Amino acid sequence: MEQKILNVLSKCQLFAGMSTIQIELTLSNTNYRIVDLPAHEVYALAGIPCRYADIIISGVLISRMASFSGKQVEVSRLGEGEVVAPAFIFANKREMPVSVETEGKVKLLRMKPDELKMLLDTDEAIRMNFIRTLSNIDVFLTHKMKVLSLFTVREKVAYMILELVREQQSLEIHLKRSRQEIADSFGIQKFSLLRVLSEFEKDGALQIDGKVIKVLNKQKLIG
Repeated sequence: MEQKILNVLSKCQLFAGMSTIQIELTLSNTNYRIVDLPAHEVYALAGIPCRYADIIISGVLISRMASFSGKQVEVSRLGEGEVVAPAFIFANKREMPVSVETEGKVKLLRMKPDELKMLLDTDEAIRMNFIRTLSNIDVFLTHKMKVLSLFTVREKVAYMILELVREQQSLEIHLKRSRQEIADSFGIQKFSLLRVLSEFEKDGALQIDGKVIKVLNKQKLIG
């Protein structure tokens, strides 16, 4: 197996605590294949059963949920080392609740569910890592539901800014997504997002220059 792939797998929560040598030895008895997907390819449509245990080697997958009216909300973005839809691999009802597509080119390490089950049955560390992954997903979705259903537009934007400050460890943050993509992730209109950002700037909470935002006053974001 290529060292580059092993390095990515070492960051995967499924193999947490394992060296690249251990990962290679573990997977040497497993049937897997490397799959390449083009940019803007549909990975799965809502309602289609989850058929594989996929790990992202490179690229980004975007999952979106749509209402009957056609309104879409971005649920999550999955990047290098993440397992795709682990909660649905062994579910009784395996139909995906979201549609998933590639942002750019994506490379996957793909196993059938039976192969993953064999790993879980034979390796206690991987089994516990998988359980922990499912638990973390539950925590993430619970918090996501809270943000989407209970937060006002202003609170959603403030939450996003403060999360990026924490992730980037800087009061000067760099947005990696467009305004439209950010609005979609919160289920709000782009106009509403721009209005709140403008209000924060006028209040002296933020200084905005394109995709670079400097936090001038945290208290005015949460006040």
